[in-house]
Amino acid sequence: MSQDQLPADIASKRVFTTGEAALLCKVSQQTIIRCFDAGRLTGFKVPGSKFRRIPRDELLRFMKANHIPTDILEAGKKKVLLVDDDADILAMYRDVLSRDDRLELHTAANGYDAGMLTEHVKPHLIILDYMLPDINGNVVCSRIRANPAFLDTKILIISGVVRREEIDTLLKAGADGFLPKPFSLPELTRRMSDLLGIEAAGTPASHHDDQSDLAAA
Repeated sequence: MSQDQLPADIASKRVFTTGEAALLCKVSQQTIIRCFDAGRLTGFKVPGSKFRRIPRDELLRFMKANHIPTDILEAGKKKVLLVDDDADILAMYRDVLSRDDRLELHTAANGYDAGMLTEHVKPHLIILDYMLPDINGNVVCSRIRANPAFLDTKILIISGVVRREEIDTLLKAGADGFLPKPFSLPELTRRMSDLLGIEAAGTPASHHDDQSDLAAA
Protein backbone atom coordinates (compact mmCIF):
# COMPACT_ATOMS: atom_id res chain seq x y z
CA MET A 1 0.00 0.00 0.00
CA SER A 2 1.44 3.37 -1.03
CA GLN A 3 0.83 6.79 0.54
CA ASP A 4 -1.87 7.58 -2.00
CA GLN A 5 -3.62 4.27 -1.27
CA LEU A 6 -4.47 5.10 2.34
CA PRO A 7 -8.12 4.35 3.18
CA ALA A 8 -10.45 7.27 2.51
CA ASP A 9 -11.57 7.19 6.14
CA ILE A 10 -8.04 7.17 7.57
CA ALA A 11 -8.49 10.56 9.28
CA SER A 12 -11.50 9.31 11.25
CA LYS A 13 -10.10 5.95 12.36
CA ARG A 14 -9.72 5.22 16.07
CA VAL A 15 -7.23 2.36 15.77
CA PHE A 16 -4.47 1.73 13.21
CA THR A 17 -2.53 -1.25 11.93
CA THR A 18 1.26 -1.09 11.85
CA GLY A 19 1.08 -0.77 8.07
CA GLU A 20 -1.20 2.27 8.26
CA ALA A 21 0.96 3.83 10.99
CA ALA A 22 4.05 3.30 8.84
CA LEU A 23 2.48 5.10 5.88
CA LEU A 24 1.31 7.99 8.05
CA CYS A 25 4.76 8.30 9.64
CA LYS A 26 6.52 7.73 6.29
CA VAL A 27 8.76 5.01 7.72
CA SER A 28 8.97 1.28 7.14
CA GLN A 29 6.51 -1.07 8.77
CA GLN A 30 9.41 -2.83 10.50
CA THR A 31 10.40 0.48 12.10
CA ILE A 32 6.89 0.83 13.56
CA ILE A 33 6.99 -2.77 14.77
CA ARG A 34 10.37 -2.23 16.46
CA CYS A 35 9.10 0.93 18.17
CA PHE A 36 5.98 -0.96 19.29
CA ASP A 37 7.94 -3.89 20.67
CA ALA A 38 10.41 -1.57 22.42
CA GLY A 39 7.58 0.31 24.13
CA ARG A 40 8.22 3.62 22.36
CA LEU A 41 4.84 3.29 20.64
CA THR A 42 2.19 1.63 22.75
CA GLY A 43 -0.95 -0.23 21.80
CA PHE A 44 -2.26 -3.77 22.00
CA LYS A 45 -2.29 -7.06 20.15
CA VAL A 46 -5.47 -8.55 18.73
CA PRO A 47 -6.38 -11.46 21.05
CA GLY A 48 -5.19 -14.79 19.74
CA SER A 49 -2.85 -13.28 17.16
CA LYS A 50 0.39 -11.34 16.71
CA PHE A 51 -1.34 -8.46 14.97
CA ARG A 52 -0.54 -5.12 16.58
CA ARG A 53 -2.99 -2.24 16.91
CA ILE A 54 -2.18 1.39 17.74
CA PRO A 55 -4.84 3.75 19.19
CA ARG A 56 -5.24 7.11 17.49
CA ASP A 57 -4.23 9.24 20.48
CA GLU A 58 -1.06 7.19 20.96
CA LEU A 59 -0.14 7.45 17.28
CA LEU A 60 -0.62 11.22 17.39
CA ARG A 61 1.53 11.44 20.53
CA PHE A 62 4.28 9.40 18.86
CA MET A 63 4.16 11.47 15.68
CA LYS A 64 4.32 14.80 17.52
CA ALA A 65 7.10 13.58 19.82
CA ASN A 66 9.15 12.66 16.75
CA HIS A 67 8.26 15.82 14.79
CA ILE A 68 6.30 13.87 12.17
CA PRO A 69 3.60 15.96 10.43
CA THR A 70 0.08 15.03 11.58
CA ASP A 71 -1.80 16.97 8.90
CA ILE A 72 -3.37 13.88 7.31
CA LEU A 73 -4.87 12.78 10.61
CA GLU A 74 -5.93 16.21 11.80
CA ALA A 75 -7.22 17.57 8.48
CA GLY A 76 -10.24 15.29 8.56
CA LYS A 77 -11.82 16.63 11.73
CA LYS A 78 -15.61 16.70 11.81
CA LYS A 79 -17.08 20.08 12.73
CA VAL A 80 -19.87 19.85 15.30
CA LEU A 81 -22.06 22.79 16.36
CA LEU A 82 -23.59 22.38 19.83
CA VAL A 83 -26.67 24.54 20.43
CA ASP A 84 -28.23 24.89 23.90
CA ASP A 85 -29.15 27.83 26.11
CA ASP A 86 -28.03 25.97 29.25
CA ALA A 87 -24.37 26.82 29.92
CA ASP A 88 -23.95 23.72 32.10
CA ILE A 89 -25.10 21.45 29.28
CA LEU A 90 -22.75 23.12 26.81
CA ALA A 91 -19.91 22.68 29.31
CA MET A 92 -20.82 19.00 29.69
CA TYR A 93 -20.83 18.56 25.91
CA ARG A 94 -17.39 20.14 25.65
CA ASP A 95 -15.98 18.13 28.54
CA VAL A 96 -17.09 14.83 27.04
CA LEU A 97 -16.74 15.45 23.31
CA SER A 98 -13.40 17.28 23.45
CA ARG A 99 -11.82 13.94 24.38
CA ASP A 100 -12.42 12.81 20.80
CA ASP A 101 -9.73 14.53 18.75
CA ARG A 102 -11.59 13.79 15.52
CA LEU A 103 -14.10 16.50 16.42
CA GLU A 104 -13.87 20.29 16.10
CA LEU A 105 -16.42 21.77 18.51
CA HIS A 106 -18.35 25.04 18.30
CA THR A 107 -21.13 26.26 20.61
CA ALA A 108 -24.12 28.58 20.44
CA ALA A 109 -26.65 29.54 23.12
CA ASN A 110 -29.52 30.71 20.90
CA GLY A 111 -31.05 30.29 17.48
CA TYR A 112 -29.58 33.50 16.06
CA ASP A 113 -26.02 32.57 16.96
CA ALA A 114 -26.63 29.04 15.69
CA GLY A 115 -27.64 30.43 12.30
CA MET A 116 -24.62 32.74 12.12
CA LEU A 117 -22.20 29.97 13.12
CA THR A 118 -23.74 27.56 10.65
CA GLU A 119 -23.01 30.03 7.87
CA HIS A 120 -19.47 30.65 9.10
CA VAL A 121 -18.37 27.19 10.27
CA LYS A 122 -20.37 24.97 7.88
CA PRO A 123 -20.65 22.14 10.43
CA HIS A 124 -20.97 18.48 9.51
CA LEU A 125 -23.35 17.98 12.45
CA ILE A 126 -25.56 20.22 14.57
CA ILE A 127 -26.71 19.06 18.02
CA LEU A 128 -29.76 21.27 18.45
CA ASP A 129 -31.85 21.80 21.57
CA TYR A 130 -35.53 22.18 20.71
CA MET A 131 -36.40 24.86 23.28
CA LEU A 132 -34.20 27.91 22.66
CA PRO A 133 -34.78 31.36 24.21
CA ASP A 134 -35.36 33.21 20.94
CA ILE A 135 -36.71 30.57 18.56
CA ASN A 136 -37.64 26.91 18.56
CA GLY A 137 -35.22 24.38 17.19
CA ASN A 138 -37.58 23.20 14.48
CA VAL A 139 -37.57 26.72 12.99
CA VAL A 140 -33.77 26.79 13.06
CA CYS A 141 -33.80 23.39 11.41
CA SER A 142 -36.20 24.53 8.67
CA ARG A 143 -34.11 27.60 7.89
CA ILE A 144 -30.93 25.55 7.63
CA ARG A 145 -32.64 23.06 5.34
CA ALA A 146 -33.86 25.91 3.12
CA ASN A 147 -30.24 26.67 2.21
CA PRO A 148 -28.93 24.21 -0.42
CA ALA A 149 -25.38 24.75 0.90
CA PHE A 150 -26.30 22.75 4.02
CA LEU A 151 -28.08 19.79 2.47
CA ASP A 152 -25.34 17.50 3.74
CA THR A 153 -25.30 18.94 7.27
CA LYS A 154 -26.75 16.45 9.75
CA ILE A 155 -29.07 17.71 12.49
CA LEU A 156 -29.81 15.88 15.73
CA ILE A 157 -32.53 17.53 17.81
CA ILE A 158 -32.57 17.00 21.56
CA SER A 159 -35.71 17.65 23.56
CA GLY A 160 -37.91 16.53 26.43
CA VAL A 161 -40.76 16.32 23.90
CA VAL A 162 -41.94 12.73 23.71
CA ARG A 163 -45.25 12.89 21.84
CA ARG A 164 -45.02 11.09 18.52
CA GLU A 165 -46.74 13.83 16.53
CA GLU A 166 -44.33 16.47 17.83
CA ILE A 167 -41.35 14.28 17.05
CA ASP A 168 -42.72 13.77 13.53
CA THR A 169 -42.99 17.56 13.15
CA LEU A 170 -39.33 17.95 14.08
CA LEU A 171 -38.27 15.28 11.60
CA LYS A 172 -40.38 16.86 8.86
CA ALA A 173 -38.60 20.15 9.55
CA GLY A 174 -35.45 18.44 8.31
CA ALA A 175 -33.87 16.84 11.36
CA ASP A 176 -31.92 13.63 10.75
CA GLY A 177 -32.62 12.31 14.22
CA PHE A 178 -34.23 12.95 17.57
CA LEU A 179 -32.84 12.16 21.03
CA PRO A 180 -35.18 12.50 24.03
CA LYS A 181 -34.10 13.92 27.37
CA PRO A 182 -32.77 12.55 29.61
CA PHE A 183 -30.22 10.67 27.54
CA SER A 184 -27.02 8.77 28.29
CA LEU A 185 -23.69 10.06 27.02
CA PRO A 186 -22.89 6.73 25.30
CA GLU A 187 -26.18 6.99 23.40
CA LEU A 188 -25.36 10.57 22.37
CA THR A 189 -21.90 9.66 21.09
CA ARG A 190 -23.29 6.60 19.29
CA ARG A 191 -25.92 8.68 17.50
CA MET A 192 -23.33 11.32 16.62
CA SER A 193 -20.97 8.70 15.21
CA ASP A 194 -23.77 7.19 13.12
CA LEU A 195 -24.66 10.57 11.64
CA LEU A 196 -21.03 11.52 11.01
CA GLY A 197 -20.18 8.14 9.53
CA ILE A 198 -17.26 7.51 11.88
CA GLU A 199 -16.39 4.81 14.40
CA ALA A 200 -17.92 5.38 17.80
CA ALA A 201 -15.35 6.34 20.43
CA GLY A 202 -14.33 3.23 22.31
CA THR A 203 -15.34 0.88 19.51
CA PRO A 204 -13.19 -2.24 19.71
CA ALA A 205 -10.69 -2.68 16.93
CA SER A 206 -11.65 -5.00 14.12
CA HIS A 207 -10.14 -8.45 14.36
CA HIS A 208 -9.95 -9.02 10.61
CA ASP A 209 -6.58 -9.78 9.03
CA ASP A 210 -5.41 -7.22 6.49
CA GLN A 211 -2.47 -7.18 4.14
CA SER A 212 -0.31 -5.04 6.39
CA ASP A 213 -0.90 -7.41 9.31
CA LEU A 214 0.03 -10.41 7.21
CA ALA A 215 3.28 -8.69 6.34
CA ALA A 216 3.98 -7.93 10.00
CA ALA A 217 3.15 -11.29 11.52
